[in-house]
Amino acid sequence: MSARTSVRTGPRLPLVVTADPDLLDDLLRLAAAGGTEVDVAPDPVAARARFAAAPLVMIGVDQAAACLRARLPRRPRMVIVGHTPGVETAWEVAESLGAEHVAALPAAEPWLVDRFAERPDAAPPGRILAVIGGRGGAGASILAGALAVTAVRTGHRTLLVDADPVGGGLDLVLGWEGVDGLRWPALAGAGGRVDPPALLTALPHRGDLVLLSFARDEVLAVPGEAMAATLDAARRGRDVIIADLPRQLDDAAALALEAADRAILIVPAELRATAAAARVAAVAGLHCPNLAVVVRGPAPGKLKAREVARSIGLPLAGSLRPEAAVCRALEKGDAPAADGRGPLAELCKRLLRQLTTDERAGVAA
Repeated sequence: MSARTSVRTGPRLPLVVTADPDLLDDLLRLAAAGGTEVDVAPDPVAARARFAAAPLVMIGVDQAAACLRARLPRRPRMVIVGHTPGVETAWEVAESLGAEHVAALPAAEPWLVDRFAERPDAAPPGRILAVIGGRGGAGASILAGALAVTAVRTGHRTLLVDADPVGGGLDLVLGWEGVDGLRWPALAGAGGRVDPPALLTALPHRGDLVLLSFARDEVLAVPGEAMAATLDAARRGRDVIIADLPRQLDDAAALALEAADRAILIVPAELRATAAAARVAAVAGLHCPNLAVVVRGPAPGKLKAREVARSIGLPLAGSLRPEAAVCRALEKGDAPAADGRGPLAELCKRLLRQLTTDERAGVAA
């Protein structure tokens, strides 16, 4: 019987959220009987970064109310568990949290062993790469779109998620504004409960690229439970998930960043942009420790990419020089890097290779 505290690399493990040592001992024993280790968090603060990606979540009665106060999002395969007596009071909290079951020990032990033994994902879960602009107009949406297009070109089933309610819209970046399919408003009304294959089929898609974007006729704040359901479906049905996040993180964007395997902060090579990006990095780094910088030219003051990254305090993932062909493509309604050539396409190939092979090396400017 053993527990782990991180699942950033390797298979995702069931997550147990409890500070009750007796309950934890029982759950570790039951998990071992089900043939798995578990990831343990004593409270919702420790659980949040691993919550969306875990294949199964067991929340102890001792932490159920705290998880509700912390506004952890609804998600599939979540169970409230505790000892009899005491677990009877958890039903109301379980309903508010969106838990699918309340399990009372010792009677529920065989059922819990079966839950731990389930292997819902035979294939490795999809990898999430988040993109954030260091300031407005930094080019985050263009980079996110180019990453998604490049991922498909290199053989990955891909979901591109637009998580910025006041952005220009990733459908415009791809030239997909006329493609039929569900947008965020329809998904937000589903209460966080969706069928993964049905969701991916219902969204706008062409080939192996699927897009989840905002509707043009309303500004909508994405509920956390809708983002959690989307990420759960994407990890099961896509190889790569690219998320374009706002600089000011709402609940849904924070959840996506916490679930991300890596995040890229794109920063223009300018002094004020570097100062603004340092503030964004300070917040983003609290949610995703694997955060790196891409520096975009031109550099009016001759700032070097390494100097920008050093000022922000993050590793340098790459740099981009101006590319007129990308601007021309966007004006014509063509996706960035669609032809697979140029500096942007080459950077995207490198970032995706690092994402899918767990490389952590920076690159020279």
